[in-house]
Amino acid sequence: MIIDSLDIDATTFREGTGWEVKPEGACKAEVCVPLGSIQTDDGFDLTTTAERLGMAIVSDPAAGVHAVGPESFGGTALVTAEAPDVALRDLDGNDVRLSDLRGRKVVLAAWSPY
Repeated sequence: MIIDSLDIDATTFREGTGWEVKPEGACKAEVCVPLGSIQTDDGFDLTTTAERLGMAIVSDPAAGVHAVGPESFGGTALVTAEAPDVALRDLDGNDVRLSDLRGRKVVLAAWSPY
């Protein structure tokens, strides 16, 4: 989910992630994760809720946007936006290291036939 402010309400969170905030916690299908006291009196706390659900939040202050990642209950969520250094071949067959692109925004697209 891409948002321009971390100050969103529970309805926006549900529409973007599928997680509905209920009295018993954040629920999606048959799964409910207790939120307890992290729900504030004046509304919804995105940062703490995302942390409880294992969702990474990555911000780009210069662009004024934030990305909220998918839930992860197995501890496999990314904790940073820094990728490991890998080398891939470009269309001309030249090796390009990811570290050569440091400081620039990079999109890696992956595909698998399974």
